[in-house]
Amino acid sequence: DFLFAPPSQIFSVTISMAAAFLPSAAVAAKPAFNALNYASGSCISASRSFNLKAAHQAAVDGPKAFFGRRKFEVAPQQINTITFSVSAATALDQDTLKRLAAEKAVEKYFRSGMVVGLGTGSTAAYAVAHVGKLMKEGKLKDIVAIPTSIRTAEQAESLGIPLVTLDTHPNIDVAIDGSDEVDPVLNLVKGRGGALLREKMVELQSGKFIVIVDETKLVAGLGISGAMPVEVVQFCWEFNLKRIQDLFGCEAKRRENPDGTPYVTDNSNYIIDLYFSEPIPDPYGAASTLKSYVGVVDHGLFLDMATSIVVAGSDGVYEMKRTNPKIPDSAITTE
Repeated sequence: DFLFAPPSQIFSVTISMAAAFLPSAAVAAKPAFNALNYASGSCISASRSFNLKAAHQAAVDGPKAFFGRRKFEVAPQQINTITFSVSAATALDQDTLKRLAAEKAVEKYFRSGMVVGLGTGSTAAYAVAHVGKLMKEGKLKDIVAIPTSIRTAEQAESLGIPLVTLDTHPNIDVAIDGSDEVDPVLNLVKGRGGALLREKMVELQSGKFIVIVDETKLVAGLGISGAMPVEVVQFCWEFNLKRIQDLFGCEAKRRENPDGTPYVTDNSNYIIDLYFSEPIPDPYGAASTLKSYVGVVDHGLFLDMATSIVVAGSDGVYEMKRTNPKIPDSAITTE
């Protein structure tokens, strides 16, 4: 009954034992147990788990206590103190995990004096907010940014982030954005937030393109978790919808606002959303064919563009990237 938080809310447990250095205690191994983590739920610092009550009883009763894989032989009379401390924290939800991933990515890849690209969407907004915070604290200086949408520009301006354009700054050091899908070779589907054209323009000009996602965005193949967007001009949009639908044999719909009016991008275009029942078998061929259609402005297939994928996972934040970013077919590593 010393445990006051349910297992799903346990963040960490620290156990320490001080043993007297008596002659007969030579086999007592070490006089203290270092911190061990009890992991459950989606605690960000989770490492390994053990039975807390069993560990407590073993430490008190002796003479043999087992913690993890290490064995300590300590007689009860050699124990001066046993201290337990339990730190409880609410299990982290997906939004918190995405925020942590965004902050980690910004701190790892952004440096003072850079030209940066700022993505669009709920995940990218966390990154933009953190850039603003670091600039306000003086930890990032002389940053200029190119936003990928009107709403990102408005957020950046509200945070005091200076904005420029590709016209004056065509070479971007690093861009950061979210993604709707990531496949096993780090190809992406983007654009469900409606900003795919400006995102692609900015991110293709970036020396590094860092993508932030949660694990729900990792897919076996592109096009299976939702819409794959295609931006088209308004002129004769139904003509393009029909031939795109015929090309793929999939469901195709013009995107609409909640009130039923057509969704219009920042570039005054429409978006046709494609819905596939199976992964797109040849994303490279699909991308090439779509771009060949007059009236198609661009599409949501972002192929061979990502430098690194920063993933907010249930056990913490990790990163996937190619061993050689310049070789699309190079091996993917996780760290």
